[in-house]
Amino acid sequence: MADAISLLRPHTVVGPSLKAAGQWALRFDRFLHVRIGGLVSGTCWLTVEGHEPVFLREGDTFMLGNPPPYVLAGTLDASPRPAEPVLASAEDGIVRIGPDSEEDLYLCVGHIAFDDRNAPLLTDLLPPLVIVRVDDPHGRRLAQLIDLLATEITVHAAGGPLVQNHLAQILLVHMLRAHAAQTDRPTGWLGALNEDGIGSALRAVHADMARSWSLKELAEISNMSRSAFAHAFKSHVGIPPLEYLIQWRMNLARDALARDTQSISELARATGYLSESAFSTAFRRVVGSSPAQFRNQVKGQPAHPAAEEP
Repeated sequence: MADAISLLRPHTVVGPSLKAAGQWALRFDRFLHVRIGGLVSGTCWLTVEGHEPVFLREGDTFMLGNPPPYVLAGTLDASPRPAEPVLASAEDGIVRIGPDSEEDLYLCVGHIAFDDRNAPLLTDLLPPLVIVRVDDPHGRRLAQLIDLLATEITVHAAGGPLVQNHLAQILLVHMLRAHAAQTDRPTGWLGALNEDGIGSALRAVHADMARSWSLKELAEISNMSRSAFAHAFKSHVGIPPLEYLIQWRMNLARDALARDTQSISELARATGYLSESAFSTAFRRVVGSSPAQFRNQVKGQPAHPAAEEP
């Protein structure tokens, strides 16, 4: 997970938070990549387009992955208005709807944008909506993190933005853990981490990406036969183990080439290839261009997409 998040180069925009009372509803447009929110107090309805409305209570946390438009509302019969102009009226990081003395809802949110080149590593694994209830095994810790984030937004202490960004990324990790634990369907590498044998092989690969791993070695780490390991790995991750290894090496290579941190020969050795030509052949097969062409194409491009306000 740490390797994936490092490749994603997360960029966080926290807030504005929402305090609302009475009849209210806000419609949010489609956005990239992940939004995380939690209820510090009160209740509300969350309706993602194409899905049934979900009722959220104090302490509940939600994560939206590349979702279609959605609505947050105090009641289902309230008429939604566009969220953007309302959010633009924020003062000190907070938007207020209704009288201050009747604040029924306090919602804290953060938007996390990723490097577009590697964003599918995570966003392809996520459903549009993940809900973690406060009484879920992970729920109390997430609620505490939301409370800390809400406090940081209002105290205006030194280093506040740095603390907010780190808290939002910690929230992301805990939401991913909760999602991996609560789902009963394969979720790529994220779900495979919870499988003892497959997870052990994945951790070994990521700990030593320069090693020339064989299917036999990975199967032994997983305490399985080669055929059983290959079948289980593909079932959980979606691709065969050695193909996964190649794909991940190329993800590392794209990131290093985009940042121009290593020569091509150094990168070949770091990703387990005995020669620059073998590395270049694999890179061209996966990416569609040579390493040198890719590096030249991405020079001068921004590392992150423009982050939208939540």
